[in-house]
Parts: sequence; C-alpha cells; structure tokens
Amino acid sequence: MTHRPVCLPADAPVSKAARLMRDQAIGDVLVTRDDRLCGLVTDRDIVVRAVAEARDADSTPLGALCTSDLVTARPDQDVEDVIRLMRERAVRRVPVVVDGRPVGIVSLGDMALESRPSSPLSEISGAPPNG
Repeated sequence: MTHRPVCLPADAPVSKAARLMRDQAIGDVLVTRDDRLCGLVTDRDIVVRAVAEARDADSTPLGALCTSDLVTARPDQDVEDVIRLMRERAVRRVPVVVDGRPVGIVSLGDMALESRPSSPLSEISGAPPNG
C-alpha cells in the first residue's frame, strides 16, 4: 500500500491534479469532499474525460471527472481479498480508507510485488518511472 496518497478536494481544477501527477510521477489522485473520499481520478480520466472533450483544465473541477463508484479496502484487509475485489470489479487501484477518510491506495503493481515478487509485472512496477 502506498501511504499518504495524494488527495485533492472535488472542487480543485483538473490542471492541479495533472501537475501533481507529473511532479510526483503518479497516475492517480484521490478526490475528497470534507476530507472524506468521494472519488478517484487517473491520468487516463483526464485525457478521456477532459482533454478529448475539450474541457478547460483550469475551470473543470475534479468532481466532474472522477470515478465515484469506488471499491475500497481497510488497512487490515487480507491481500487475497483485495486481489479478489480488483479482479471482480476490473480495477487497477483500490483506495484504503478508515472511517471514510483515505489513508492509502493499493495498485495492481503493489499486489504483484506482494504476491508474486519475481513476476514480470512486479519487475515493471518496482522500476523507477520514465522521465
């Protein structure tokens, strides 16, 4: 699990999320409302739901783009259970929450590193990001 995930409020502009993703070499930002998780936006969401639709990145709020029907996990949840959820719901990222507040995020790569450390996906996930 990645601790201290990057979070932005739902009214933050898409451009702010894009800059954070670039600067921190990440592919997702958790979206909050009153410090509670309300969605997740990925770099692909920004391309497909903002850029391709010619939305203004400085005035479009994240809440308008983010996926809000999320699968979440608890910090103490069994790894195999989280993998099953990811498989069933076909998701690559699962926010980890406590009382509705995000405390981490688990990615498909994290799961590969944990359960199959010598797999090709683990090697790719463990490599430093491209420039």
